[in-house]
Amino acid sequence: MKALKYILVEELLKLINEEARRRGIAVELFLADLLAQKLDPKDRVSIYLKVHEELLRGSDEESAKGDLVQASEKLWGAVVALLNAVAEVRGWEHYSHRDYEVIIGRLYRETGDKEIPLYFGVAERLHANFYHNFMTKEEYELSREYVLKLISKLKGLLGH
Repeated sequence: MKALKYILVEELLKLINEEARRRGIAVELFLADLLAQKLDPKDRVSIYLKVHEELLRGSDEESAKGDLVQASEKLWGAVVALLNAVAEVRGWEHYSHRDYEVIIGRLYRETGDKEIPLYFGVAERLHANFYHNFMTKEEYELSREYVLKLISKLKGLLGH
């Protein structure tokens, strides 16, 4: 029976990883999305903000260890978690990479802030680095600087 449980857990982990990758989000964020579907919207926003903070912290830890691939993906995940919170507050869809593009476009039109889509493009480059490992430390740090500006802007749209 124990072997069957192990196989089932392994299969579930594989499916979770595949679905998170397909959606272009961190596993933690995918799991938070699954759990959040049954919660009150206010609680969902709270979860997304906690996931955001954890991924942001994790990005700093991975960067300090020199793992820019993981640091890049966690920083991307921190942005996505924050976009989920913003979208949740506004009642917008936020379940796929396409949805994030739509959210960014809507936020740009809402605010007129040209830096929002520009900085989001930088965040997407970090996401690409996770898959292709092309960034130098200097490129990562520059990208991180702009993504932190995006995060600040998104938090401002939330009132945080």
